Amino acid sequence: MNISMAADKKVEQITDMEADFTKWYTDVCTKAELIAYSSVKGLLILRPYGYAIWENIQAELDRRFKETGHQNVCMPLLIPESLLQKEKDHVAGFAPECAWVTLGGSETLEERLCIRPTSETLFCDHWHNILHSWRELPLLYNQWCSVLRWEKTTRPFLRHREFLWQEGHTLHATAEEAIRETERQLETYADLCENVLAMPVLRGYKTDKEKFAGAVRTYTIECMMHDRKALQSGTSHYFGTGFAEAFDITFADKENKPAYPHQTSWGLSTRVIGGVIMTHGDSSGLVLPPKIAPIQVVVLPVAQHKPGVAEKAGELVSRLRAAGLRVKGDFSDNSPGWKFAEYEMKGVPLRIEIGPRDIAAGHCVCVRRDSGEKQTVSLDAIETRATELLQAVHRGLYARAKSNLDAHSYTARTVEEVKDIVNNGGGFIKTMWCGEPGCELTMKEKAGVTSRCIPFDQARTGEACPVCGKPAETAVVWGAAY
Repeated sequence: MNISMAADKKVEQITDMEADFTKWYTDVCTKAELIAYSSVKGLLILRPYGYAIWENIQAELDRRFKETGHQNVCMPLLIPESLLQKEKDHVAGFAPECAWVTLGGSETLEERLCIRPTSETLFCDHWHNILHSWRELPLLYNQWCSVLRWEKTTRPFLRHREFLWQEGHTLHATAEEAIRETERQLETYADLCENVLAMPVLRGYKTDKEKFAGAVRTYTIECMMHDRKALQSGTSHYFGTGFAEAFDITFADKENKPAYPHQTSWGLSTRVIGGVIMTHGDSSGLVLPPKIAPIQVVVLPVAQHKPGVAEKAGELVSRLRAAGLRVKGDFSDNSPGWKFAEYEMKGVPLRIEIGPRDIAAGHCVCVRRDSGEKQTVSLDAIETRATELLQAVHRGLYARAKSNLDAHSYTARTVEEVKDIVNNGGGFIKTMWCGEPGCELTMKEKAGVTSRCIPFDQARTGEACPVCGKPAETAVVWGAAY
């Protein structure tokens, strides 16, 4: 088989996204070498390219956390069962997903140990021992780690049994401070999604049915994927003093009286990579936002066997790297057509082509991954223009995703209207809601949607709940979700 035929076959291996979105998604995850399956169901391998994307996301978030005074810590992997049982709502929420260690070597353990599904109880146990005075507050901690949740069904990035994430945990002297922290971290996630990942988000908070186990309130950002389904992309939780009371965490306040601190937690995981794939990808494969792309620019010499071509391409690689860009030069003997298809599939934001005629003319050809637009760029200006084109790719991706969100965001006043929208492709559907859990459940049963969030924007008032017809003052956004 010749090289051009191999290139064609590689492209054909990715299912057309409009024909089968689910199969297309799995193809992209595996063919773009983001992920591989391990010998244990639900435990997937992040290959170097996939892990590099996570490292870039991690760096963006870690910088933001440290700028606001948060410190990284490392908690144990295992939680004693007695410790997990101290907060009844929390343990009830996670019990079906817990995995347990019962043997240490060849000996049966006196107490089962849970492999952490999240770390609230571990932080609380620690804080019980170290917190004494109001002068020590706030405690602003973050942890980068993996957690284990024994999911029944799994999908690459979207639902692993073991996955990577960060989990922030903080303690505050007052409810007002804790709520501000919870809202601040939600905005940190929104900033990451919109200004780094080019994913517009809907901000709001969860209904009681959908909130995190043990939380007083859960805040969320919801992103719309290409297929109009929602992806919960980051959450932050205000716990009040519930965990502090359960774990007897107290401090001496300014009047030297014992008080319970107010607690928050917040997390974003590798699932957001799945969101990037489903928001920006196309039938040629992955399309990566420049700020998290492992390779921002690929330089491809054309007719590199001719004198001076490989050398000039190598010079471009060095210059762009010196300008602070992540650059790869492909000097392999694969054909240009094969290379074009390969780096399109891997979602590299900008491709630079240079051959003998380009060198003679003093320019190169730059190709944007998001639009396919080609531009001839002077070699003298390549650093500046490459940077500008990467910025243009980000803006283009965001605009396309925002257009999808706006075009498929609806309002409805009856369950039948909701069902009709769902049956015609779906999207985000805003209705009023009386606040009754029964009506929320009925909406799911009759229309096949769940409450995504109660949006911060509550402009609609005075309308009836679409399920029971009672007066309603709360707007809710519904949708099918991953």
